[in-house]
Amino acid sequence: MGSRSLLVWAHRSYIYAMTPDQTADFVYLSVLGGVLLVSYFMASRINIGKTLQQAGIWVLIFMGTIAVIGMWSEIENTLMPKQAVIDGETIVLPRMRDGHYYMTLDVNGVPIEFVVDTGATQVVLTQSDAAKIGIDVENLAYLGSANTANGTVRTAAVRLGTVSLGAVLDKQVRAVVNDGQMQGSLLGMTYLSKFDSITIKDNQLILTR
Repeated sequence: MGSRSLLVWAHRSYIYAMTPDQTADFVYLSVLGGVLLVSYFMASRINIGKTLQQAGIWVLIFMGTIAVIGMWSEIENTLMPKQAVIDGETIVLPRMRDGHYYMTLDVNGVPIEFVVDTGATQVVLTQSDAAKIGIDVENLAYLGSANTANGTVRTAAVRLGTVSLGAVLDKQVRAVVNDGQMQGSLLGMTYLSKFDSITIKDNQLILTR
């Protein structure tokens, strides 16, 4: 495919995928690009040949940028694969650059990102994540305790009304809210034990019901 055909294809692909807001942005960028080109011609009338050559390069860069914006979601999924649900019962999680596996679950209808931790006996929520799903963290009974790298912290037992990912749905999942500082919520065995198998293969964590 020649460079001109590739440019036309990228341009058409972007146009077809645009939302109304993206269409408005495209029109704005096109007008802005046109104004910049006219200004460039007016400022460079001395050497028109060289000006045309440089203008052509800038047009390609401009259109290429628009094409990349239009296809960014596909590019992002290729470079940074995300979790997936297969056949409604198998969850596949890619290993991230930090070596951890992350899973985003809808907890009481709110998306919460967890670090998958098979060494944790419980689902552990941070204060902020607990508040997001409607738990009154100020009035919880912090009667439990847990040993962490920062010492012993207080914990409060709670029940998560619904925990879901696609068609995978669980109700009344036991969890605790951590009264100390945490970088993120942990997905421990009170949830993971609901799966029949947990395997790691080709840098993927696979959970199957």
